[in-house]
Amino acid sequence: MDIKKQFAQKLMDIQAIKLQPNDPFTWASGWKSPIYTDNRKTLSFPQLRSFVKLELCHAIQENFPEAEAVAGVATGAIAQGALVADQLGLPYSYVRPKPKDHGMGNQVEGEIKKGAKVVVVEDLISTGGSSLKAVAALREYGVEVIGMVASFTYGFPVAEEAFREAGVKLITLSNYDAVLEQAAETGYIKEEDKAVLAEWRKNPGEWKK
Repeated sequence: MDIKKQFAQKLMDIQAIKLQPNDPFTWASGWKSPIYTDNRKTLSFPQLRSFVKLELCHAIQENFPEAEAVAGVATGAIAQGALVADQLGLPYSYVRPKPKDHGMGNQVEGEIKKGAKVVVVEDLISTGGSSLKAVAALREYGVEVIGMVASFTYGFPVAEEAFREAGVKLITLSNYDAVLEQAAETGYIKEEDKAVLAEWRKNPGEWKK
């Protein structure tokens, strides 16, 4: 089993990913969705936490070997980013959604050498908006973002286009396709549900069940 399907199964095992094509969830954005993802649950399971840490480290070493620092995206990837940076022995910081409204007014917390080559750690990519805001904040801070690693992506076309436009290479441990394949193979969903779930991803904002 490849890493994407292996990790998809691990996420389903702990119910960090739930699929309900016939009883959709409602996201904070108001979108109806047949899938709910909470990768932060992996932090509660020591073996899985270590698995995610090591696989993200491998992804960085293979794709961004020149990395000089790691930055996590608040709040979902703060802990995982710190674990990765510790494993790699690299400086670490994290990026807030917006600057603090008190104290030093920081958006980037920690200290990164100006001009350093930085890899961003994220937990979940949906539209890519919040992830790329963190990239923009780091670039404004004065470092070179060489790429991003994340646990999971829905693979929305809008996100793929946004990452292309921002010039950010994205590597993920698993994705929506791998979840659908694994879920169908293990009987978690029916084979006919795959079409419904695939249709949702094409235009999630307009999807109706």
